Amino acid sequence: MKKCKADSLEDFIEFVRSLYNNYDYIPLHQPSFQGNEIMYLNECINSTFVSSVGKYVDEFEKSFANFVGSKYAVAVVNGTSALHVALKLMGVDHNSDVITQPLSFVATCNAISYCGAHPIFIDVDISTLGMCSESLNNYLKKCTYFRNGILYSKYSRRKISAVLPMHTFGYPCEIDKIYDICKEYNLPLIEDSAESVGSFFKGSHTGTFGDIGVFSFNGNKIITTGGGGMIVTNNSEIARKAKHISTTSKVKHPFKFIHDEIGFNYRLPNINAAIGCAQMENLTEILIKKEELFNKYSQFFSQTEYNYFISSSDCQPNYWLNTILVDNKTKRDRFLIKTNESGIMTRPAWTLLNNLDIYKNSETFKLSNSEWLENRLINIPSSII
Repeated sequence: MKKCKADSLEDFIEFVRSLYNNYDYIPLHQPSFQGNEIMYLNECINSTFVSSVGKYVDEFEKSFANFVGSKYAVAVVNGTSALHVALKLMGVDHNSDVITQPLSFVATCNAISYCGAHPIFIDVDISTLGMCSESLNNYLKKCTYFRNGILYSKYSRRKISAVLPMHTFGYPCEIDKIYDICKEYNLPLIEDSAESVGSFFKGSHTGTFGDIGVFSFNGNKIITTGGGGMIVTNNSEIARKAKHISTTSKVKHPFKFIHDEIGFNYRLPNINAAIGCAQMENLTEILIKKEELFNKYSQFFSQTEYNYFISSSDCQPNYWLNTILVDNKTKRDRFLIKTNESGIMTRPAWTLLNNLDIYKNSETFKLSNSEWLENRLINIPSSII
């Protein structure tokens, strides 16, 4: 994180307007379509294969796996369904617990709930905005116990079935340390990499450290398929099972409809994958432009009082959403009101998930960093220019 100097909200508004050619309304993050999207869509439509079977699905999966460095990739309808499938494949079941972070989009917890499981919220690290490895280690030492080789929460008395960190706004968390802790406690590790397509930690892409990584291609992400998500893994059986249960668990047969377990209609349509293939062709260029925008912001904020968030040298983030931190909630709200009234979309951090009514009774463990960030964090316009 970079500490900066003097305040000027009006200067910020003027600077952002200059970046985006003085548009009347400047969104937080809009998609970029500058390649073969229309051509591939037309080809897909002409082929009539627009649903979950078609060449673009296969091409998109292969291209994405190659980019992130995983052996397998399975395309699904959105990031939430990817999380749901990943959790199920890691054995998260009814009345078990999953350790995660409160500073995240609600989909992280909703996917846990779809499995009939319960979240345990531990703190994030202010220097990464993602799950804090020290908090995870302390929680496991103080608040869990083994019985017959299975780890349980002392609070809920339920089995702890997985750890689910999130790479917040595209900034990698301490995933290597989290991985080591999970190995020590024999806990499956699922990476919520929904926001971190194109982010690397110590030379490896996010989503490839754990047993499974999941990504999102929603319209506001680095690349988009309209909706869409991806499951990545190096385990052939996990990949096979992910593809099977996300395709209604249909057994291959020339004409019979045989389903051997409860499955989900989660496979990505070919027409969405066509967009994804075109987006992958431009991903490297998009990431270069994202870093150029980051550098422009970095120079501007060096002359202001705002704290402009910068990740550690171990990380190569995708700079999905540029982020600043202000001194307190009052200043945060003033900034949000003034910028949005001026047609510049900015937003605060999500309401901490443990403060939502639907998760307010969940187990929590010392969330001081998360609470501090919730009152100070602001995302600013981050579309490529």
